[in-house]
Amino acid sequence: MKWSLKLGSFAGIRVYLHWTFVLLLGWILFSHLGQGHEWAEAWRGVGFIIALFGCVLLHEFGHALTAKRYGIRTRDITLLPIGGIARLERLPENPRHELWVTLAGPAVNVVIAGVLFAVLYFVYPVNEFSQARLLEGNFLVRLMWVNVFLGAFNLLPAFPMDGGRVLRALLSMRLGRARATRLAASIGQGMAIVFGIAGFFGNPMLIFIAIFVYLGAEAEAQAVETTSFIGGLQVRDAMMTRFRTLRPEDSLETAIHELLAGSQQDFPVVADGSVGGILRRNDLVQALAQGRREACVIEVMCRECRTVTASDPLDKTLERMSREGCATLAVMEGSQLVGLLTLENIGELVMVKSAVAKGAVSTG
Repeated sequence: MKWSLKLGSFAGIRVYLHWTFVLLLGWILFSHLGQGHEWAEAWRGVGFIIALFGCVLLHEFGHALTAKRYGIRTRDITLLPIGGIARLERLPENPRHELWVTLAGPAVNVVIAGVLFAVLYFVYPVNEFSQARLLEGNFLVRLMWVNVFLGAFNLLPAFPMDGGRVLRALLSMRLGRARATRLAASIGQGMAIVFGIAGFFGNPMLIFIAIFVYLGAEAEAQAVETTSFIGGLQVRDAMMTRFRTLRPEDSLETAIHELLAGSQQDFPVVADGSVGGILRRNDLVQALAQGRREACVIEVMCRECRTVTASDPLDKTLERMSREGCATLAVMEGSQLVGLLTLENIGELVMVKSAVAKGAVSTG
């Protein structure tokens, strides 16, 4: 994720901290000082937030490590002021697997709260449990209650939060993934509206959560709809067959001319009949901004976007494009370049199939 600081890698999973997290720490620090607390107390408050997000990180690792059991890798985990995001390479196709992967996160918070309760039970009086508040009180007692809250809050059926995913997994067992996602997304967006209204009259943080839930539910629904429309199709069904190529020795001046002459944005680079890479528009623009107008295409092209065959499954290829960050792939039949597959073309195919499906329903 952009504007994030890499904290390290654990169990092969990269962990990032978004820069807006610093704003949260600053807000906590000045909240303490605004209430007349000493600097030492204010820094203890910051330390509590860091400990809290350590629990959030463990929550996300609960998802990631459980997904790993089902052969699903996690690209990275990013900590944001509103929580953490674990980016799985793909979602579990089996609803039961999705159920266990989803429940693993809140389960971590329950375990943390249980361990803290067991420790505190033998150390502190019972009345400290009820007296703890967010900005003051016993550190471990507050951390225990916050983990209880995190586990419970994440299980609210506000898709795509954990509770919404649990709901989707349960519905998928009877309704199928596409219908279950649409229903869970609608419920999630309804809850997002409730969060937003509550945020205006209470905690402003709920407004950010509402935006995240609403947009996340919409994106999830669209992604599943795309998968449902392209299931069973091959790459040849969506590939672009009218395209231009470049040679490795062509200058970026030539690439500019080709870019402006048509609607094609990325160009396969071909030498001696084989594809050596893709010159992407963004890479071209970046090179021009660096004053490299006379550079050769081979110096700027992307070599990481590998080729696909025309008969490859379209849904699996789309997953690969998302995983590798390649918006354009060269399509081969044998040793011959026969097309280009772009995210834009896949989107247009889905749009056409969606319109045809709606037309069939309206005339049926």
